[in-house]
Amino acid sequence: MTEFLQMCFEFFKAGLFAVGGGLATLPFLRDMSAAHPNWFSVSDMADMLAVSESTPGPVGVNMATYVGYRVFGILGGICATLSLALPSFIVVLIVAKIWERYKTNEKVMKVFTALRAAAIGLIISAGVSVFSTAIIPDGTFRVGCFALFLMIFICNFIPKVKKLHPIVFILIAGVVGIIFKL
Repeated sequence: MTEFLQMCFEFFKAGLFAVGGGLATLPFLRDMSAAHPNWFSVSDMADMLAVSESTPGPVGVNMATYVGYRVFGILGGICATLSLALPSFIVVLIVAKIWERYKTNEKVMKVFTALRAAAIGLIISAGVSVFSTAIIPDGTFRVGCFALFLMIFICNFIPKVKKLHPIVFILIAGVVGIIFKL
């Protein structure tokens, strides 16, 4: 029971401090994998991210559900998901209540500017971690995975191509992975 409550606390903490959305939970998940390797590894995290990105719903919620389910079954999945989402729900209720009064306050605007910068830093940090896990998982540079990354990355800067639905890129990546055994 203590480990179950610990898991709920870890996801509650991630939900409370991961300002910036689902991807901002990645640094918290990385820390969780280090502190609780019996829950999931860094390699598992890369797989969870891939699945979470290719399934409906927010990434952080999908990953919390997966970890909770994996470690504690259906109840764990439900509780991990609620633990991650509850802080946001509480904070949004509080912010909505006071937002109208303070939304033009210069200090409040500076706080939100700083929060955006912090969120971007957390997301980039997590992205670098996931990138290295995907491209250099065991200390060996995977040229094919890097080439696929570059192809998809570059395609997102080509106006006609970037209009494609993300599922197209996910399907292409899956087919390339199967064909080239990445």
